[in-house]
Amino acid sequence: MRQPYRTPSLPCLLALFAALFCTVAQAADQPDPAFEQWVREFRQTAISNGISAQVYDQAFKGITSPDQWVLDRASFQPEFKAPVWQYFDNRVQRRAIERGKQEKEKIAPWLDKIEKRFGVDPDILLAIWSVESSFGGILGNDKVLRNVIRSLATLAYADQKRKKFGRQQLLAALKILQAGDIEDRYLLGSWAGAMGHTQFIPTSYLAYAVDIDGDGKRDIWNSVPDALATAANLLSSNGWQRGKPWGYEVTIPQRRLPAGKLTVAEWEKLGVKRANGDPFPSKAAVAELKLPDGRQGPVFLVFKNFFVLKRYNNSDRYAIAIGLLADRIGGAPPLVKDWNRPFTPLQSGQVEELQKLLNQQGFYSGEIDGKAGPATRKAIRAFEARAGVAVKGYPSKEVLELLQRQ
Repeated sequence: MRQPYRTPSLPCLLALFAALFCTVAQAADQPDPAFEQWVREFRQTAISNGISAQVYDQAFKGITSPDQWVLDRASFQPEFKAPVWQYFDNRVQRRAIERGKQEKEKIAPWLDKIEKRFGVDPDILLAIWSVESSFGGILGNDKVLRNVIRSLATLAYADQKRKKFGRQQLLAALKILQAGDIEDRYLLGSWAGAMGHTQFIPTSYLAYAVDIDGDGKRDIWNSVPDALATAANLLSSNGWQRGKPWGYEVTIPQRRLPAGKLTVAEWEKLGVKRANGDPFPSKAAVAELKLPDGRQGPVFLVFKNFFVLKRYNNSDRYAIAIGLLADRIGGAPPLVKDWNRPFTPLQSGQVEELQKLLNQQGFYSGEIDGKAGPATRKAIRAFEARAGVAVKGYPSKEVLELLQRQ
């Protein structure tokens, strides 16, 4: 276990994309005098917060205008408007489950070491890695990666809602550069500055980053062990309970149930049962009901670890998706009850077939990834329009069968 598992050739890829990004950005954007003035003024703020002038000047070298793409992305985030079924289908899906199992075997010694130190279930860490960066896949995507310094400066300068966030995170990003954990040319992330395999914003990185592979750097960009240990440290520091579940799928009676937290024993008295028929391991544990898709969809009884997951991303959907994907990576069967859908769902792997057929017929040019995202649904709508059927855009059995007959 001496050699850490690192993303193959990632530094080269990041350097290439960084160079490409800078070239394209400089060609497309004219210097903005007002932004340049803001950068000069913020320099003193950075210095007063312990950033050296040399680090600051190097970090902002070549950055002369805000990134309009970042502002566009900040004002339009369609993932928060996705139907419940789409949100979960795109995260708890065949490719993610299979890849999670493969990575679990591949880096088992590191996962064991991380679990021993932090007490976090390896399947949870694998699920986070999948949801946050597609197991590092986005780190080679020049359509997603941005210069973190420019992105955060853009938010601090031009986004009224995120100005305070941008300033705070920009100072933290500069401290990361000053610490020497990553070179400025590799400091790439999402539009909001989320970085590395496990997508940490700079302040969270400073609080929780871990060098578990022992190379002297807390490298969540290139070292998978460091990235997963960092995620585990965040969860552990926020109260993760070793060996405890995040939650269970349950069935509930028709009558109205109380809101808030009760013991499992109290929930059972009210008619709540595990959906698979198994008994609850602990009657004394305190839990809360979650109905992300209403009474007609899957219902979950969630425990302390569920709320710890929300410290990573404060969303019930997110925490449930991580828990469900972790369960499937660990070998659990699918949900007993499916999500509410206005169509007949496809079976595992059929969304990929749908995408391939749409591609062959000229409607879809995106990745064949089994995720029915906006591009796939747009392609479905175009196909339905040409086929002369009702235009709905659902990845349905009916659409797949229609494509197969073409």
